[in-house]
Amino acid sequence: MSLPAEISFEMLTPEIVAKTIDHALLRPDMTIDEVVAGCKLCAEYQTASVCVKPCDVKIAAETLKGTGVDVGTVIGFPHGNSPANVKVFEALQALEDGAVELDMVLNIGHLKSGRLDKVLGEISQLTSAAKAKLPTCCVKVIFECSLLTDDEKIAACKLVEEAGADYVKTSTGFSTGGATVADLKLMRANTNPSTVHVKASGGIRTLDYLIECLQAGAGRIGASATAAIIDDMRARKAACSSGRPTESAQ
Repeated sequence: MSLPAEISFEMLTPEIVAKTIDHALLRPDMTIDEVVAGCKLCAEYQTASVCVKPCDVKIAAETLKGTGVDVGTVIGFPHGNSPANVKVFEALQALEDGAVELDMVLNIGHLKSGRLDKVLGEISQLTSAAKAKLPTCCVKVIFECSLLTDDEKIAACKLVEEAGADYVKTSTGFSTGGATVADLKLMRANTNPSTVHVKASGGIRTLDYLIECLQAGAGRIGASATAAIIDDMRARKAACSSGRPTESAQ
């Protein structure tokens, strides 16, 4: 489901909002029952995808089979420190288990050290291997923006574009900060919108902030407060239909 050309509360629907969300089920203490319940929530709300830990991909794929909700997972998560060949192995195993979206964390230390060839190499290797196995798979590259300078974020954008990955992504949600409007605008301005999309992740807990992130250039949203966000959208739309005032609207 495509986003409207003009992003505003008035132009969005609960269904469109749901299809921007990758519902995150990544807490380290999350039980299997919680994963299954989270996947069922995704099916109920018809999110774009669920994003689970690699060990939970098979369970998610089984639970969501036939629902129209994609299964995604994380690679090199949350710090990005695994060697490139390990990330590639992890990605291929995830695809084998039923994932169709891969959110990989780039090597933050190498990026900050100026080892751009190494960072480009790992993103390229993973993207090429994943798309050779599943041409339709979606590869998103997590920057962890709160740890980077603007120049480093811009460099990372250029590397992702050169490597042929599909998305640049702000954060893991497990570091010192999450998605900011400034970072989203910077990432959108430094990638080709026809080939590279932007994912906002980390700290997006309300409908209003989700809309701000979309307005800043994000096309996908990582969130765990999915039900609250979509329920709020439904309630506000119902209030508008009945002529009652809403608390907030972008």
